[in-house]
Amino acid sequence: MAFEEQCSAPPRWQAISVIHVEFPEGDLTGKLLAYISLLPIAILVGFVTLIVFKRELHTISFFVGLLLNEGVNWLLKHILREPRPCAGVHPTVHTEYGMPSNHSQLTWFFVVYFFLFLYLRMHQTNNARCVDLLWRHILSIFLLGMALSVSYSRVYLLYHTWSQVFYGGVAGSTMAIFWFFVTQEVLTPLFPKIAAWPVSEYFLVRDTSLIPNILWFEYTVTRSEARNRQRKLGTKLQ
Repeated sequence: MAFEEQCSAPPRWQAISVIHVEFPEGDLTGKLLAYISLLPIAILVGFVTLIVFKRELHTISFFVGLLLNEGVNWLLKHILREPRPCAGVHPTVHTEYGMPSNHSQLTWFFVVYFFLFLYLRMHQTNNARCVDLLWRHILSIFLLGMALSVSYSRVYLLYHTWSQVFYGGVAGSTMAIFWFFVTQEVLTPLFPKIAAWPVSEYFLVRDTSLIPNILWFEYTVTRSEARNRQRKLGTKLQ
């Protein structure tokens, strides 16, 4: 929770102009945390990019879950109506309510869903079991650090209290678990039918739910296709 002395004698705040995230002027730690707090926006942009270029149904479902999570956050904020700490410190904030933290809820939804995807959805199909587990663990640690950093940044920059960040994380994690199992048990069996719709075929929407390790599959298929084309090119040159 924000200390009273921080609220009574606030520093001058400087904004990151594009998104208007404010940090104490001259505070390098605050500036770094302000940029870290923009990670949820990077996540949303990344999803839109993946959907445009991959057009994969599970990715689309993941993104729909993120949007539903945002809707739940808006609903909880307007039910609980708990104000942010140090009212008036950040006049550019769009909503006066801070419970639960939107940044924390979105980030923890993404991270917990990704954990479930890594360890339950993806299965290794080649012999490099140890290497596969190692990169999963490394990626998981990185994602956990990202979620903790975003949550801490919201408290440090006086946008939220510790309780608002904590319950945002709880809400996001709960929504992630719920939506992952909805996707796996309800939506995934429907993906082959959806992918066969004429509109899906027109927009090249695809279903990869039956492929255990999509990264390994795409790597092997791409490598095989590249080698075939290289052989054909070499034959023509001869």
